Amino acid sequence: MSLSHKIRFLQQQFIPLLRSIPHHTPPQWGKMNLQQMIEHFSDAVRLSSGRLPAPRLFTPEADLPKMQAFLKSNQPLRENIPNPMVPQSPAPPRFTTMEEAIDNLEEELQHFFAVFAANPNLTTLNPFFGNLDYEGNVLFTYKHAVHHLRQFGAVVTTEA
Repeated sequence: MSLSHKIRFLQQQFIPLLRSIPHHTPPQWGKMNLQQMIEHFSDAVRLSSGRLPAPRLFTPEADLPKMQAFLKSNQPLRENIPNPMVPQSPAPPRFTTMEEAIDNLEEELQHFFAVFAANPNLTTLNPFFGNLDYEGNVLFTYKHAVHHLRQFGAVVTTEA
């Protein structure tokens, strides 16, 4: 799938897919419920846009080329991949309703695209993949989106 298709997916299909998942759908893996996952995803988008600074780089510098090559691959993120930024017990939801959480995520995605449209040479620090430009952040965000959609049983087609 090309970068432009991944961008279009994030801008046009991701939020409707999230809205189509029944609110009480249990995860196929992991401890977060659907709303906690959506709020976690919003945090990741805030990191990508630079709105939320990364606490630090967790990956050794020598491993970054391999990690960034992974972003460009068709390999999915593993189920139950450890993330030192996510507590063992998921944080309670910040928003009162699922709709508010999804609306917030939609706003964060719009902000992400606006930030990079205004500053195409921007790079932001991803705690696991290092400094990412627009393309790297799109690749990460897409891979992360597909990972969490699969977690809640949503089918993502990846042709063209």
